[in-house]
Amino acid sequence: MEDQRRTPSSSSSATILVVDDESPIVSLCKAMLEGAGHTVLGANGSSEALQICTHHEGPIDLLLTDLVLPPPGFQLASPSNQFPHVNGLELAIRATMIRKGLQIILMSGNADKDLASHGIKRGTLPFLAKPFERDRLIALVHNVLAQPAPTLGVEDRPRAANDTDWFG
Repeated sequence: MEDQRRTPSSSSSATILVVDDESPIVSLCKAMLEGAGHTVLGANGSSEALQICTHHEGPIDLLLTDLVLPPPGFQLASPSNQFPHVNGLELAIRATMIRKGLQIILMSGNADKDLASHGIKRGTLPFLAKPFERDRLIALVHNVLAQPAPTLGVEDRPRAANDTDWFG
């Protein structure tokens, strides 16, 4: 896939992919971000988000995703299932491998518990605690878009001492 990213400034319009398993959250974020002049793509889960990352023909500048995205059932990624249901951190890792230069913001309603349970140290990735106000969301989005994109890949994945690398 050809690299279709752009580098928006904090004052220009960006294309933002919002992902949450609760459609009212996606709708709320979409309304707030479109009101600030951004183009918003919405996904009700990681599988749909990965499909959008792969097939959307225009740029996607930022992924705003819930950290906790419960799957509808147990799934494994395989050649026959390239769009598995995964948590928000795994979605961010996979999305940045599909879309180079993609910015990331994670969000959650229980910040300390959810970050710790995914092995993420506070401050390593931009984070938005739910519930949030419009001004906080817009300010964080503009701040993140003004920064260089993170290099978030398999090598950056938080690991436990006994983790096995399942990716060749």
